[in-house]
Amino acid sequence: MVTVVNNTITLVRGDTVEIPITIKTRGGDAYIPSEGDVIRFALKENYDSENVLIKKVLPNDGLILRLESCETKDLAVRKKPYVYDVELTAANGYVDTVVRGVVNVLEEVC
Repeated sequence: MVTVVNNTITLVRGDTVEIPITIKTRGGDAYIPSEGDVIRFALKENYDSENVLIKKVLPNDGLILRLESCETKDLAVRKKPYVYDVELTAANGYVDTVVRGVVNVLEEVC
């Protein structure tokens, strides 16, 4: 089970998670990644932490964030949520943080 509401992701520890990422242009149109663009996801305990817990490069042809079960299994259930962002580095060198939010991890029952 995963839910995403206003850039807050809630997931069950140990689950595989797939979340579509939408990037909009300033005009509000959907951004279509070009060849050479790189879109990265990073998850940390907090913004001050040097330790990145999960790093992913998203595929340009679908923009799906996929976290494997082995990655979410290592996340602790905490009162304070984790933080994440999604950053676009365009082929021309332009860099933009396109999504920023928090991740809440729920305990698994099984």
